[in-house]
Amino acid sequence: MQISATPTHCPYCALQCGMNLTPAPDGGVRVAERADFPVNRGALCGKGRTAPALLSSRVRLTSPLVRSQGRLTPASWEEALDRIAGALARARGEHGADACAVFGGGGLTNEKAYALGKFARVVLGTSQIDYNGRFCMSSAAAAGNAAFGLDRGLPFPLEDIPRTGCVILVGSNPAETMPPALRYFTELRDNGGTLIVVDPRRTRTAELADLHLAPRPGTDLALALGLLHLVVAEARTDEAYIRERTTGWQEARAAAMAHWPEYVERITGVPVPRLREAVRLFCAPESAMVLTARGPEQQAKGTDTVGAWINLCLATGRAGRPLSGYGCLTGQGNGQGGREHGQKADQLPGYRKLTDPAARRHVAEVWGVDPDGLPGPGRSAYELLDALGSDIRTLLLMGSNPVVSAPRAAHVEERLRSLDFLAVCDVVLSETAALADVVLPVTQWAEETGTTTNLEGRVVLRRRALTPPDGVRSDLEVLHDLAARLGVEKGFPTDPEEVFEELRRASAGGPADYSGITYRRLAEENGVFWPCPAPADSAPAPESGSGSGSEPGFEVHPGTPRLFLDRFATEDGRARFVPVTHRPSAEEPDEEYPVLLTTGRVVAQYQSGAQTRRVEELNAAAPGPFVELHPRLAARLGAAEGDPVAVVSRRGRAVAPARITAGIRPDTVFMPFHWPGEGRANTLTNPALDPTSRMPEFKVCAVRLERVREEPVNQERVNPEPVQPEPVQP
Repeated sequence: MQISATPTHCPYCALQCGMNLTPAPDGGVRVAERADFPVNRGALCGKGRTAPALLSSRVRLTSPLVRSQGRLTPASWEEALDRIAGALARARGEHGADACAVFGGGGLTNEKAYALGKFARVVLGTSQIDYNGRFCMSSAAAAGNAAFGLDRGLPFPLEDIPRTGCVILVGSNPAETMPPALRYFTELRDNGGTLIVVDPRRTRTAELADLHLAPRPGTDLALALGLLHLVVAEARTDEAYIRERTTGWQEARAAAMAHWPEYVERITGVPVPRLREAVRLFCAPESAMVLTARGPEQQAKGTDTVGAWINLCLATGRAGRPLSGYGCLTGQGNGQGGREHGQKADQLPGYRKLTDPAARRHVAEVWGVDPDGLPGPGRSAYELLDALGSDIRTLLLMGSNPVVSAPRAAHVEERLRSLDFLAVCDVVLSETAALADVVLPVTQWAEETGTTTNLEGRVVLRRRALTPPDGVRSDLEVLHDLAARLGVEKGFPTDPEEVFEELRRASAGGPADYSGITYRRLAEENGVFWPCPAPADSAPAPESGSGSGSEPGFEVHPGTPRLFLDRFATEDGRARFVPVTHRPSAEEPDEEYPVLLTTGRVVAQYQSGAQTRRVEELNAAAPGPFVELHPRLAARLGAAEGDPVAVVSRRGRAVAPARITAGIRPDTVFMPFHWPGEGRANTLTNPALDPTSRMPEFKVCAVRLERVREEPVNQERVNPEPVQPEPVQP
C-alpha cells in the first residue's frame, strides 16, 4: 500500500481531471483533491469521486473466464490465452488474416492503443481494426483536418474560454457530461462574455446561457449556414483575414447565401430574431469561439455540419487568433490519443495516414517489419461490427461494450453472437463480455501506469497507486502473451514506459508528434501539449503555430498549447473553407414514425454504464433509463410522469418511464443511452453513416410512442412484444 498520496488522473471523461489517491483503511485508496492540476483545479464530479469503488473485488473480474457447455466458468490464464491464440490462428489459417478483427476503446491508455494497433497489423496482419472512439468525435476530426490540415480536440487550452468574448456551444451539455468544465463557462459570463447554447433540450447548461437556440434535431447544419448568411448580409465578415489566411471563401459564401433566414427558420424552428441576436452576440466582441460536441457530430452529415460552424469562425476571423477558434469537446477519456496512435482503421501512430507510403516506411522501420507487409485501411467501427459472423470470424475486443453503445444495438448483439469466437478484455463482466467465449480480467487506472491525452491535446501521466488483485493482468501483458503464442516473441513489452519510448519514435515527425515527451517530463509538469517534437537533431518539428515557447534556442520543446497562431497546418498555411449545404437527416418523421428521438448522457452515469452502474451512489442518483417528453406530447399519449412508455423505431422497441418536462421540443423525445435491456436507447438508433467520417447517426431518428398498459418496465427484457400499442402523433 502507498505511504503517501499518489497524483494521478480520473479514469472517465476527456477532461482527465487531476486527483490524488491516498491510502484507505481497508487497503484500497480514497480520492483527494489535487488543486495543482489546471484543468479541474481540484473539482471533481460524482463519477470521479466514486471511481475507487470499481477497484473492489466485489464488482470486478479477478479470474479469466472460458465458455464451457454454454456457461462462463473460471479458468487459468494459460488455458484462456491458449484458447484465444488458437482461435485467432485457426481463423487466419482457414479464412485469411482479415477473418480476425480487433475492436478497441477510447478509454485505453496511449500505450495500450499503440500496442493494440501494432498487434493487429504486425501479429495478425489484419486490416480489420477500429475502436469506439469512431462514435465520439470522428466527424469533428474530419472537418478539422479538411479546414485546418490538423485535428486536435481543442487547439487551445480550456483556460482561454473564460477570457474570450463569446462562446457558441453546439450540442454539448457539460453541466452533466463533464461538470468540472462548467466553471469555464460560468467564469466566461462573470468576465462579461456571452454564452450561446444550441440544443433541442433546455439542459442544465442551456439554463446558464445568455441565448438558447433550440433547433429541431438534425438541423444544426442549416442553423450554421443561416448564421453565416446573416454575417454576410450584415457585412460582419473579416475581409482582411479571409484574404490573408484562407482559401475557398467564394464557394462557401455562395452556399451560405442559399440559406436565407426565413428558410432556415422553417427548417430549424429557430425564429429569425433569435438568429439575428446570435450573430450580434457572436460578432460584437473582438474574440469568440465555437465549440461542438456529439449533438452536431453524431449525424450522417456530421462532417459537413461541423464544417459549416468552422466556416462561421473563418468568415469572422475567429480561428488561429488569440482567444478565438473552433474546438471539439471530446467525450471519452482518451478518445484523442486513442486514435492518434493506431487503433483507428485508417491511421498509424503519430496521426499518420495508413495510405501514405512515407508514413508506412517510418512506422515499419520502428516496428522492424516490411512496409509492404502492413495491411491497408479496414472497416470503420459500425461496418466492422456489422460484418461480424460473415467474413470476420473472430474478434478480440478491449475496453468497449458495443451491446449497449453501438447503434442498432440489437443487430450488433446478433452479429456478436454469430462469431466463431469472441474474446473480451475488461475490468467487469459487461453485457458484451457476457457473450464472449473467453473473458480476461485486466488492470484498471489506479493499478497501472500509462499516459492519456485529454481534450486539449495535453498528454498526462496516470500513476499506479495499487497492486492489482491476484489473477488480474494488464492489457500489455495480454498482448505480449498472445503475440508470443502466435509466433512474435519480441516487440510487445509489458512495461508501459518502454512502450511509450517506442511510441515516441513512431510518432516523430507526424502530425501528433510526441517525440519530445517523456515520462520524466510528465511527472514534473502538469502535462505536455502535442505536437512536441524532440530536439531538431533527432526529429523534425511540424509546421504549426505555437502560442508560447516557440522561439529558437529551446533545447527541449515546450509543447504547443495553442495551434495555428502563425499558420495553419495545410501546405500553404491557409485555412480552407469547405462549401456545404443543408440536407435532411437520413430518417425523417412520417405518418408511421412521427416523432424525433435524440439521445445523450446523464451526470451520474458514463458511456455504456458498464462501470458506473456498479457504483451504489451513482445508481441512487440515476437508477435507470427514462423517456423525456414535452407535456403536450405526453397529454396526447395519455401518459403521466413515471408511466411506462414504449419508443418504437424501424429497428426495435424500448420501454422506459416517462419524464415530462417543458424543456424539450414538442416534436422530440430524449433517452439516455447508459442502460441495457428493455430501456436500451441504442436499440432504436440509426446506423446511417457520414460518408466521410463514417460516424453513425445516433442523434436523430424517427420514432413513434406507445402507451404501455399494465406492463411494468423490465430492464432485463431487450426486445419485448408490443402490449396494447397506442400510436400518438406529435
